[in-house]
Amino acid sequence: MTENLPAGAQAANLQLTGGAAIVAPVSAFPGGVPSNALVLLPLNQPSDELKGHLEKGPLAVTPEQMWELLGFNGPAVQVTDQEGRPIAIGLEDLLSGLEKNWKENKEDLNRGRIYAQELVKYGRLEQAEKVLAKVVAQGGMVGEDWLGLGVTQLQQEKWEKAEATLKGAQNLLKGNPFPTLHLAKVAKGKGDTAGERELIEKAIEIDAKCVDAWAYLFSQVREGADEAAAVKALEELADKEPNKTTAAPFIAVQGFYANDENTRDKALEWAEKAVKRNSDDPLALVCLSALHGQKGDLNKVISLLQPHEAKMARDVRLANNYFEALFQSRQIDKVTKLLNALAGSPNREVKQFAIERSRAVAQYLQQQQRQVAQAASSGQKA
Repeated sequence: MTENLPAGAQAANLQLTGGAAIVAPVSAFPGGVPSNALVLLPLNQPSDELKGHLEKGPLAVTPEQMWELLGFNGPAVQVTDQEGRPIAIGLEDLLSGLEKNWKENKEDLNRGRIYAQELVKYGRLEQAEKVLAKVVAQGGMVGEDWLGLGVTQLQQEKWEKAEATLKGAQNLLKGNPFPTLHLAKVAKGKGDTAGERELIEKAIEIDAKCVDAWAYLFSQVREGADEAAAVKALEELADKEPNKTTAAPFIAVQGFYANDENTRDKALEWAEKAVKRNSDDPLALVCLSALHGQKGDLNKVISLLQPHEAKMARDVRLANNYFEALFQSRQIDKVTKLLNALAGSPNREVKQFAIERSRAVAQYLQQQQRQVAQAASSGQKA
């Protein structure tokens, strides 16, 4: 079973306990499975209770009852196995398995990192802090470990501890804006508004392409004053010499308006500014194309992204937006050409995307052929 790991990290091999199930796609069961079915394959021996229910025929249950019948401890969560297939497992079983896996070899710090990552994901912050503290003590000068520990302390509002740890991360990750950005949150927690603003701008100075830093700046000024002041502060800093070529400020602002239909036009204006600032920025293209797609303007999505097909081999978000626009407009020849190109991508995520979408397109074409055959058959009978 694996989780997303830093480059070079080794996956952990766990012995699953409790209940677990493979959530299989319908395409894995050709012939007879309804298209809206979800097939669950228990990895362990079904309980006597479940066997008894199944012997009586189909059973209607809530999702919670289903996981309980499968022997899950805690709510179901999804991970992936060694082959990349999604697996559902009880949260308590997952965490206890990761804890046992780490205790078996505490010299393998990646096991501790994976365990801590899952603890943080599911809000077990106090335990995550303990694990990360041990990882930091053993791992020494790994800045990402210091950053992770500082963030867990920050989330628990342990301001002094978080500040000390994040300063350590800052010293180790000099080109990374996030220790400084989290230190700004510490300053906010301690009521130091001026210090917070200074640290936000320091994070932008470290990396002007950091969208999160620009979003924090906009949010902080708007919270302390109003939207007009936030726009002014952001644009003034964005127009300073070191920042003049980055689309990040405008990408950040469009995000504040993109999810509300009433403000989507405003989001579109900012997204257009982002592309105008840097038309080669993949994230700027993703945001603007997504907004055009939400408005149903497929032609604009296609015209925007078509010149950037080469980038799609490295960015699955661009590939997805372009594919959807082409497919929804039924430009199947272009869809096929795109997917064939993406299938050769060295990027694993893009390659998988191409494989999955190729299957979907093939199913669509088969349906079309069946409909044509049925129509022809009906015409002959008439």
